[in-house]
Amino acid sequence: MARALVHNSALVWAELHHLCCAMLLFAAASVYNCRMDSSSPPSALQRVMALDVGSRRIGVAVSDPLGITAQGLETIQRQNKRLDFAALGQLLTQYGVREIVVGLPLRLSGAEGTQSEKMRLFADELRKHFGVTVHLWDERWTSTEANRLLRETDLSIKKRGQAVDRMAAILILQSWMESRNVR
Repeated sequence: MARALVHNSALVWAELHHLCCAMLLFAAASVYNCRMDSSSPPSALQRVMALDVGSRRIGVAVSDPLGITAQGLETIQRQNKRLDFAALGQLLTQYGVREIVVGLPLRLSGAEGTQSEKMRLFADELRKHFGVTVHLWDERWTSTEANRLLRETDLSIKKRGQAVDRMAAILILQSWMESRNVR
């Protein structure tokens, strides 16, 4: 029994170590991300939400009120714009969100492509519909890193698939918040 506890404790510490390493990787991305649309600092005691938007799902994360940590929320299964925005609106109200960070999918070269343009349009729609500040943030490595982190857990392939969008949103938000605290 004691051996099992030591083994489980070592796994927990290994996972924490991997998560910290991932955060350092995303902090390095802030060099590029400083050029993204992020002109105003988050207001005190107001939450920020991050979205990892895909064609089928929207990964969602929200900050704590002090803007220090990111917590994943339930992934939104996309249906249509009206229902997607209704689900986002409920979360904005429930968590008192005043700013949104949308992952901007760039090519490895840093150039924008078709998906980037779609996210710019989506961000504009969010601004107009909800009247909140929306930032775009480089998300090139978030899904890859989320998959890597989740592969190292004991989750089944099915559960990992369900968690990857949420984890990517957490990584986007954590990276964005860390870049704000560095300045």
